Amino acid sequence: MAKFVFGMNVSLDGYVDHDKFAPDPTLFRHWIEQVGCQTGSICGRVIYELMQYWDEDKADWGEAERDFAEAWRSQPKWVVSRTLKSVGSNATLISSDVEAAVRSLKESHDGELDVSGTVLAQSLTDLGLIDEYRLYYHPVVLGRGKPFFAGPQPPLRLTESQEIGERSIRLTYVPA
Repeated sequence: MAKFVFGMNVSLDGYVDHDKFAPDPTLFRHWIEQVGCQTGSICGRVIYELMQYWDEDKADWGEAERDFAEAWRSQPKWVVSRTLKSVGSNATLISSDVEAAVRSLKESHDGELDVSGTVLAQSLTDLGLIDEYRLYYHPVVLGRGKPFFAGPQPPLRLTESQEIGERSIRLTYVPA
């Protein structure tokens, strides 16, 4: 059975915004390794469209960007969307009966399946399907934006803390 993990970079005040802060080289390498070890990714529409950036090589990329793109492209993706009509290569669209489709993924796969997108993660939290939350805190205060938890925060129990690089710490929680 797969383990569903929701993890994202987050500001000290609880917001996610890829335009406001980025991982340092150590954390970016960590993300490359994480993606490379995952069984696949379940994405909401918004994050999937954002991540399509990695589908085609860019001339100005360095080694780390190429490594991340390779890891991202190689893993299967399931995209949850009621508005998309199609998705790119190595991706499957889930547009109806999301709960049944996601439960089937959990039962039919082993390893970690990354859950990407705050709204999708909240829906799966409400269904009791998220097994682990990984919050990668950065020393940034945004004051507003999209919160890591798109709804009420579930009761959680801290299981691990890890400094990654000089500017971030990962706190790992499981449902209490």
